[in-house]
Amino acid sequence: MVRRLIPVALAVLPVLLIPLLAGCAAAGARETERFGGTGPFTLVIGRPATAYLQSLLDRWNQTHPGERATLLELPEAADEQRAQMVANLQAKSDRYDVLGLDVIWTAEFADAGWILPLERAMFPLDRFLPPVVDTAVYRGKLWAVPYTSNAGLLFYRKDLLAKEGFKPPRTWGELRDQASALHEKYGIGGYAGQFLAYEGLTVNFAEAVQSAGGQILSPDGTKVTMDVARAKAGLDFLVGGFREGWIPPESLSFKEDEAQLAFEEGRLAFARNWPHTYGPATTSAVADKFGVTRLPGADGPGTASLGGYNLAVSAFSKRQKSATEFIRYFTSLENQRRVLADGSFPPVWAELYDDPGLIKRFPYLPVLKQSILTARPRPASANYDQVSLAIASAVSNALTPPFTEHDSHDVVSSLKGQLEEIIRAR
Repeated sequence: MVRRLIPVALAVLPVLLIPLLAGCAAAGARETERFGGTGPFTLVIGRPATAYLQSLLDRWNQTHPGERATLLELPEAADEQRAQMVANLQAKSDRYDVLGLDVIWTAEFADAGWILPLERAMFPLDRFLPPVVDTAVYRGKLWAVPYTSNAGLLFYRKDLLAKEGFKPPRTWGELRDQASALHEKYGIGGYAGQFLAYEGLTVNFAEAVQSAGGQILSPDGTKVTMDVARAKAGLDFLVGGFREGWIPPESLSFKEDEAQLAFEEGRLAFARNWPHTYGPATTSAVADKFGVTRLPGADGPGTASLGGYNLAVSAFSKRQKSATEFIRYFTSLENQRRVLADGSFPPVWAELYDDPGLIKRFPYLPVLKQSILTARPRPASANYDQVSLAIASAVSNALTPPFTEHDSHDVVSSLKGQLEEIIRAR
């Protein structure tokens, strides 16, 4: 009986294998198409990073006429950029190919399946600043390639400090005393950062907490590690500035551009902002009158938040090979030099920070390098958007008068509970 069944089974086997092999071939073809598509593609990135980009795109387009890159500009605010990208990706649209992601989005976009993992060997990551590379890695895989870095800096009126015999402040106490004195004597705002209730406020609060020796979440974003006392110290520094008047009330509406304009017009003695605002300031009303230093902290130099853009490939792009090759081009050493020289954005290649010619043109580079190397990345949490919204809302309420209704300890304790609920809901 068994001997008679074997030939039958062997005869049937090829019939069974035909659709199976056909299915594998189709899947292989789809996979090849998924990772091998070429042709014209789009680069999607937020407005602060786009002013100088067209010349770099033109260089690519001249040598890749069949794979032309088109720039799609998103709004200035990170929250609005993310909202537009998420809407596109949730719809599985192929309109976006190369995504310029804020470094905090890596985990969320990778976890959602919106971007593709990349081959580490394709990129010279060992020549990049190590903390910057870490922002593109999630659960051991490379999901994007660092394109620009960022760390908050303190811009200050060196002419006014020289008149009063002040040295650039290293501590909160020194910043408070100098900002108060310059505010009273010269009738200008003492200090401002980004205090509108959006991602920028989350960054400013995170820097205050870090500069008091604390943190908000664990590095992997899975635990709330915020020490209430240290977080309260950071919040008290900001609240005190508004209550005492050396932080002007109009800065509650400031994003990056508003803080930059106020400083360039001479309306601020000190301003926290990103390095790309240095270039425009050199042609403003305060040209040759300002300097840049690290953010101050509770007892010494503070700890900035690590910012910047990473470039990723959309999982729904039909031109993923072209997109990946473009990222290799765009993050090359030659283009990184242009990122700094033409855009005033911090490059990711470590050696550029030690280039004498660049230091002569951008004297803040040594300070910036130290700020980046000591900066803290924001948590690699797939829930980051909810985390940021909770922080910005709580801190905004605390900074808004009347201050007698707000107790920093209660605000921080309540915020910690909210964050724990967000993390548990993951």
